[in-house]
Amino acid sequence: MCAEDMEQDNHQIILEEALPPLLAWYEKNRRILPWREDPTPYHVWVSEIMLQQTRVEAVKGYYTRFMETLPTVQSLAEAEEDILNKLWEGLGYYSRVRNLGKAARLVEEQYGGIIPDVESELLKLSGIGVYTAAAIASIAFGKNAAAVDGNVLRVITRLLADDTDIGEDTFKKRVKALLENVYESITEHQHHTSVAGRLNQAFMDLGATVCLPNSQPKCDLCPMVSYCKAHAQGKELTYPCKAPKKERVIEKKTILLVRKEGKILLHKRPPQGLLAGLYEFPNIDGRCSEKKVLLYLKEKGILAVRIQKLSDAKHIFTHKEWHMTGYEVRMDEISEEGFQAEEGYFWVNREELQNKYAMPSAFGKYINLV
Repeated sequence: MCAEDMEQDNHQIILEEALPPLLAWYEKNRRILPWREDPTPYHVWVSEIMLQQTRVEAVKGYYTRFMETLPTVQSLAEAEEDILNKLWEGLGYYSRVRNLGKAARLVEEQYGGIIPDVESELLKLSGIGVYTAAAIASIAFGKNAAAVDGNVLRVITRLLADDTDIGEDTFKKRVKALLENVYESITEHQHHTSVAGRLNQAFMDLGATVCLPNSQPKCDLCPMVSYCKAHAQGKELTYPCKAPKKERVIEKKTILLVRKEGKILLHKRPPQGLLAGLYEFPNIDGRCSEKKVLLYLKEKGILAVRIQKLSDAKHIFTHKEWHMTGYEVRMDEISEEGFQAEEGYFWVNREELQNKYAMPSAFGKYINLV
């Protein structure tokens, strides 16, 4: 037997001993979350998409509102994009909700409105990757599928003192296969239905409340501490290991709050690219002086009665940052050849802005000034 196989067998033995205490801990300490109390496939699916790159506490209110508005796959499939975006407003990563709508239409058209119960079929739906497919299959359908995300990789690499780069796909696949073997073994030993769904959620809760990222883990509360190699070595924060992130690109923008007769000017972004299909205030690339803004407005047919400098703002995306400066512009007239004639620009009142049009949180500081 090669060294790698021996190590894999050793890891499986450790996990077969460590995971039953984790399961028992979860049964006593699990978080009460709205999607867990009625884990239908639709509820699990929507919650898992919302939870991607978003904290649990931030998701709770959005999940409840989403389910009140779109309680079924059919209602999701029939929802217009503007409604989906408005329900998602503030959650960020809006491609997630567009993919939800697209996937729901596929479920209606190709699966008779029934969400498929196996990973291979779930992976055919837009927005569902390996982790989400495993989460749905295990939690909603009781399949033996390991959902491997950052929480799981952090816990596992600390437990096993494994210094492999967690960004490597081959490592994620190896951990998934290892966990599924262990899940199957525990299920057979305990003589009941698959433990995969509960253990997947146990990893989620342990990673969120005990085996914390970027800070000292609460090892005294961990049900697996006696098995944890990193803890035994006093090197919890050494793991997980991952390659450094690339520096984010900084983009400078000038945001314009253009007002006229109690209304404000909006623009709909293109259907592709960053923040696709959402609404924004008119803006100019670069950090502009008041003089440059007035020249830009004049080219658009706007005669400003008053222009006022607003405070700066910053928004961080995954791979870029927006550094923004802003101006409030009040005007008395607009030509027919200005913004009015350009595609995607239109006037709205405050109530419409609040209730109808989804604005990215990137503009949050300026939205609050409207």
